[in-house]
Amino acid sequence: MSDFPEVPSIGPEAVLDDLARQYIGGVWRTGSGDWDVIDFNPWTGDKLAAITVATADEVDAAYRAAETAQREWAATTPGARRRVIERLLDLIDEREPLIASLITAELGGTRARIAYELGLVREALREALHLPLRAEGRILPSPVEGKENYLTRLPVGTVCVISPYTFPLFLGLKTVVPALALGNAVVLKPHQSSPICGGTLLARLLADAGLPDGLFNVLVTDIAEVGDILIEHPVPRVICFTGSEVTGRHVASVAGGHFKRVVLELGGNSALIVLDDADPAYAADAAVFSRFMDQGQMCMAANRLLVDRGVLPEFTDHFLARVSALRTGDPADPDTEIGPLMDARYADHLWGQIGRAVDGGAKILHGGERRGNLVPPTVLTDVPTDSPLHREEIFGPVVLLTAVDGEDEAVTLANDSPYGLSGAVHTRDIQRGLRIARRIETGIVHVNDATVADEPIVPYGGMKCSGLGRLNGDALLDAFTDTKWISVQHGRTSFPL
Repeated sequence: MSDFPEVPSIGPEAVLDDLARQYIGGVWRTGSGDWDVIDFNPWTGDKLAAITVATADEVDAAYRAAETAQREWAATTPGARRRVIERLLDLIDEREPLIASLITAELGGTRARIAYELGLVREALREALHLPLRAEGRILPSPVEGKENYLTRLPVGTVCVISPYTFPLFLGLKTVVPALALGNAVVLKPHQSSPICGGTLLARLLADAGLPDGLFNVLVTDIAEVGDILIEHPVPRVICFTGSEVTGRHVASVAGGHFKRVVLELGGNSALIVLDDADPAYAADAAVFSRFMDQGQMCMAANRLLVDRGVLPEFTDHFLARVSALRTGDPADPDTEIGPLMDARYADHLWGQIGRAVDGGAKILHGGERRGNLVPPTVLTDVPTDSPLHREEIFGPVVLLTAVDGEDEAVTLANDSPYGLSGAVHTRDIQRGLRIARRIETGIVHVNDATVADEPIVPYGGMKCSGLGRLNGDALLDAFTDTKWISVQHGRTSFPL
């Protein structure tokens, strides 16, 4: 299998045809469906690739290949699994120019967004290097004379991963590689808008890193073609889904009916709270990153800025100055900071949310005209309290600025959402910040920082409608291994019958 071209001047077109296929059992093949997933450049509208969809037959083939390969993989040494991850880390470095060009072409990723994602990728891989050695066993005492209890962790078998179009390389990799590191096989279905960066690119990298055939399979398809077979198939024991709450509910329902474990990373409606003793300028910097990184297409992004009236004027001045300085346009331009949304559908939806809010009485402090898939950074204030925008996810460069009177109102408004993924609170009093963080109903809260963060040793996940389960750190062991109890009786048990 030939290596990627590694010369920066070579564009992604040189490898797109090679990656625009299904990857099953170590073989690149064309799907047997009768229609194609079309992969577009979100900035230019150009067609990047056409991938014939996988059908239920390919789903079965992928799972059977995974099931077969996993048995031998589970018996390999931790050192053998670590070597694959080490080589994968090297390949990320060696092929960074090409990976960056693919992210720009397929996702509209800007230079800052690419650097941020690849930084997360490297940190996740460095932590994954230790996972093969962390599936430790224990010996527990027993009240029964002569008995010992052994607890051991075993791979679950095969994991199904359904990944999103947001940060697709990182969010796919942070689930796929730990599952493989712990002795499992994986079948990945990337989002239709990011089949390359979210799927087949990772397949090529893992194959070239030396991962044995069959352990990792990529299916580019749609529920319209395969229905629920990805979840219902008897081989996968764990279903990992990242995406919308609506789809997550369906995944959980179907998986639960088949007694499969689920890990769900769903939507968010994060609030960034700025208290009366905060540093307004620094809080404004954190808010800009929290809302506008990757055009705001992140579940952790700060939808709502809840700012104490005492610092509201100073915060607003700093924030609007920073927002107005953000450079929008072609993501291939190194100076661009805000690029296009992934698809016209998402841009249409977001533009409609802005229009409905303004019709309802909201005021635009900063905004502009939409250009194709490019929605300009938009700041709304005086949004009516009954507006859905206060409670629903905003997936794009739009933020609500709301004045609050004191920390109790800030906490009440922050919690007035069905979601509970991330949040932040800014204050010069760290103990005050910790007290408020404990009151915010989210799985993640950052004191004096952004709402957007992911660290590989810290369990990551949400509360309420933002998901089930956790990833990262020791949570990966719970997600991708089963605990088995084995007892040994060295003497004789006295049985009651």
